[in-house]
Amino acid sequence: MSRFLPNIQGPQDLKKLSNQELTLLAQEMRDELVRVLSIRPAHFASNLGVVELCLALHLTFDFRKDRLIWDTGHQIYPHKLITGRQKDFSSIRTKGGLMGYPNPDESEFDLFMTGHAGASISTVLGLKAGDDQLGETQRHSVAVIGDGALPSGIVFEALNNAGGLGKNLLVILNDNEMSICPRVGALARCLDQARLTSFYQDSKRQARDLLTKIPLIGPMAKAALEQLKDGLKAFLTGGMLFEELGFRYFGPIDGHDLPSLRKWLEDVKNQKGPILLHVLTQKGHGVPQASQDPVTYHTPPVFEKVGPERTILALKKGGSKAYTDVVSNCLHKIMQENGKVAVITAAMCQGNKLEKIREEFPTRFFDVGICESHAVAFAAGMAKAGARPVVDIYSTFLQRSFDQIFQEVALQNLPVVFCMDRAGLTGPDGPTHHGVFDNTYMRLFPNMTLMAPGDELDVEPMLRLALQLKGPSGIRYPKASLDRVERDLVPMEPGQAEVIEWGEDIILISYGTLLKECEKAASQLREEGLSVGLINARFLKPLDRATICKAIEEATVVITVEESTLEGGFGSAVLEAANAAGLDTRKILRRGIPDHFIPHAERAELLKDLKLDHQGIVELTKNWLARAIESPGENELHKPEYFPGH
Repeated sequence: MSRFLPNIQGPQDLKKLSNQELTLLAQEMRDELVRVLSIRPAHFASNLGVVELCLALHLTFDFRKDRLIWDTGHQIYPHKLITGRQKDFSSIRTKGGLMGYPNPDESEFDLFMTGHAGASISTVLGLKAGDDQLGETQRHSVAVIGDGALPSGIVFEALNNAGGLGKNLLVILNDNEMSICPRVGALARCLDQARLTSFYQDSKRQARDLLTKIPLIGPMAKAALEQLKDGLKAFLTGGMLFEELGFRYFGPIDGHDLPSLRKWLEDVKNQKGPILLHVLTQKGHGVPQASQDPVTYHTPPVFEKVGPERTILALKKGGSKAYTDVVSNCLHKIMQENGKVAVITAAMCQGNKLEKIREEFPTRFFDVGICESHAVAFAAGMAKAGARPVVDIYSTFLQRSFDQIFQEVALQNLPVVFCMDRAGLTGPDGPTHHGVFDNTYMRLFPNMTLMAPGDELDVEPMLRLALQLKGPSGIRYPKASLDRVERDLVPMEPGQAEVIEWGEDIILISYGTLLKECEKAASQLREEGLSVGLINARFLKPLDRATICKAIEEATVVITVEESTLEGGFGSAVLEAANAAGLDTRKILRRGIPDHFIPHAERAELLKDLKLDHQGIVELTKNWLARAIESPGENELHKPEYFPGH
C-alpha cells in the first residue's frame, strides 16, 4: 500500500518530504509502474530509469513557470505521477485515458506532445529565445535527452545553434547505454569512456578546494588547475565534444543518487550560458529482470507476479504472429538466397524483429541509430554501388527522411526498398506514432512504386517483387495480427490489382490489410441480396487504372478503403484516375483516416470509431443506398454525413 504517492497532488508536495521519505516515494512510484504493467503493455524500463531524475528536477525547478521537455517522451510516466495525474494513472494508454507520451491537454507541465526523438534541445532553445524576447528572462529551460537520441542530426544542429547563441540553457544527457536496443556508433564509445571515468568531477572539485586553502600558491595553483581542466576533459571524458560546441560540461554523475542529483542541479541552475549535465542511469533500475534485459522490457507484454517479492515478474506468453514477423522472416530467407540484399534500420532492430538477421548477417545488417535521414542516404549509396538495400523503419519515423527519399533515392531512381512498419493505426501509442501519412507523402515522388499487402499471402511475393525492381519502392504494413483471405492467389505483377470477386451494385476496393474487414462486409451485404465485388488493390503507384475504371463504370458505387489519411491517399488516387478518364466521380465513396489527428486507443476500437471495420463499412454502404433510392440523381456521395470526422 502506497503511503506517500497518493498525497502528491503536484510537485510542490515533494518539498514536504525528507530525503528518506523521497527514497520511499521513489520505490512507490516504481511499484505503481509494475502494477500498471501487470494490467496492460506500456513503456517500462525507460520509466524505471528516470524516477530519481524526475524527482530531482521537480524539487529544483518550478515547472509551472520554468520549461521542461522530455525528449521522445516515452519516459514520461514518473513525471505524470507527480504532476496531478496519479489518480488517473491506471487509465494510461487506454481509450479516453492518459496518453503514454506528454500531452499539453492533460497538464500545464507538458509543453509539447513529443513522440519522435531528438527535437527537445531545439524546442527548449526556442522556448528560451521566446521567453527572453518577451522579457521572461527569469525562466529556466531544461531538456532531458537520452544517449540513444544524441546522434540524431537535429541534436547537433540544436547544440551548434545553442552554443552560438550562448543563452542560459540546461541540457541533461540521460545516459543509460541504450536506445530501445543497445546504442551504436562512435558517440556510444565516447560516452562509454566517460562512464569509466566518473571520478573526474569529484577529483577536480576536491583538488580545487584543497589548492585554494594553501596560502600564497593557492590562487595561482587554482588558476593553473582551471587551465588544465580542458585537457583533463579531453583525456578523461567525452565532455570535450560539448565544450567545443559552446557548452560547459559537468559529469558524469550518478542518476540514482537523489541527494547528489539535487546538489548538482542546484549547482548548475543559475550558471550562465549553455550547460550540459551528464547523468548516468540504468534502464530498468529497481526491477532486476528489466535492468538485466532492458530491450525486452522496453515495452514488454503484460507480465504477472510469480513470487512474493514485488520484483519477481514473468512475461505472459502467447499472442498471434504479426505482419512484422512475416516481413522479417521473408527478409531472412531472401538474404540467404541473395548476397546483395542488406537491411538498414534506425535503432529499431527489436521493433522490426531483425535480431536473427543481425546475428546471422552481421556484415549486411546496419543499425545506424536514431538517424533516419542518414539511413536513407546511406541506403542510396549502397544501391548506387550495386547492393540491394532494404530500409526497415516505422512509417511515422520515415517521415523524418522526406528530403533524402526525394533527393538521394527517387531523383536518382535507385532501387532502395522501404519497408514501412507500423503503417496505419498503432493503437495505444497514439497520434505521434500512427503511420497514416506515408501513402500521401510517398506517392508524390516520380519513379516510386508503392504497395500494400492485403493479407499474409501477399507479403513474400510483394517483397520479392520489390527487390527485382530497377527503381525505388515502398511496402506498408500495420502493427496488427495476421489476417488471411482464402482465395486462388493471383500472381504479383507491377501495377496489377487482384479481383477477388466482381459485383454490379457495390465494389469494395481495399488498399492494405483491411482486406479482411472488406471481405466480411461484402459477405454480409451479399446476404442481404446485393451484388458485391471485392478488389485487393495491392498497388497505389502505379495504380491499376484499367481495373479500377472498369469498376467505376460498371458498379453503382465504388468504395475505397485504406488505413491512411484520405487527404492525398489511395482514394484520392482513384478519384484522380476517374477524373482523367472522364468518369462520374460521384460514384466513388472513400473511407480512411479523416483530416484530424487520431487519439490513442486499441486499434480495433479506433477502426470501429472511424467506421473502418466491417460493420462500419456495411452501415455506410446501406445508408448510401437508402438515400440514393429516396433521392435519385442527387449528389449524395458528397454530403458531409458520409464522411464522419470531416
